[in-house]
Amino acid sequence: MNWIIRTLTSSVGKKVLMSLTGLFLVTFLIVHMVGNFQLLYPDIKGAAESFNIYAVFMTTFPLIKVTSYLLYGSILFHALLALILTLQNKKARPTGYAIDGSAEKSWASRNMGILGTVVFVFLIVHMGNFWFRYHFGNMLPVMQIDGEIYKNLYAIVASSFMVWWYSIFYIIAMLAVGFHLWHGFQSGFQTLGLNHVKYTSLVSFLSKALAIAFIVGFSSMPLYMMARFGIANDFETAAQHVKEKSIEAGVEWKVADWSNMDRIRSWEQLETTADTE
Repeated sequence: MNWIIRTLTSSVGKKVLMSLTGLFLVTFLIVHMVGNFQLLYPDIKGAAESFNIYAVFMTTFPLIKVTSYLLYGSILFHALLALILTLQNKKARPTGYAIDGSAEKSWASRNMGILGTVVFVFLIVHMGNFWFRYHFGNMLPVMQIDGEIYKNLYAIVASSFMVWWYSIFYIIAMLAVGFHLWHGFQSGFQTLGLNHVKYTSLVSFLSKALAIAFIVGFSSMPLYMMARFGIANDFETAAQHVKEKSIEAGVEWKVADWSNMDRIRSWEQLETTADTE
């Protein structure tokens, strides 16, 4: 048991753990991106219903809930390991070599720390705006789907992406994710000893292909929402505009106090008890 602890706490062990958590996060990103493509449905009603049902499933299905907590832990652990390894490297080599081969390294590999920091800051903002608000927010947009009342996460996402500066921040973060992955995916395989002369070019191609796919795929969402709903300077204006466009498309939604809402009541009764805007 002691040798396992010594191995995992060594520099090599930390790199292995960082690679494993990184590859796990890549898997999550693929699933997350594919699921979020429902935002791009051309019909607002279909997109809202599909995405909101999907959001409920992703937050209530037991296996996915357990995986989600593992994901949150992996994000923090991955970031912590990166910080520890960076500090250890600086301590071991306080001054750079006269010739260290950095000219041969890609821009992404030379700036993994910066890219990782941008991604981590984005995750805090992103989870606060969507995940925390969806799980713990009280005043939320709600809509009716097949006679049941759902939190309207689609409206929250659409309203957020209408705000031009938030979308720009999001796209910059996706560029950071892509470039971080550009080097990190291939590096993870090398750290795990899975690199082979026969597969090096394939792994290199996959790392670049995934990076481009994530940048294009995730960036398409705010760009599509701005094209569909327009551009706003603040969240309040954006929310009102999304609501108006949704009603025009046959999707009625209201803002209600979810924590005190009696979801057994009909949609019409909710209209007299909900706090609408």
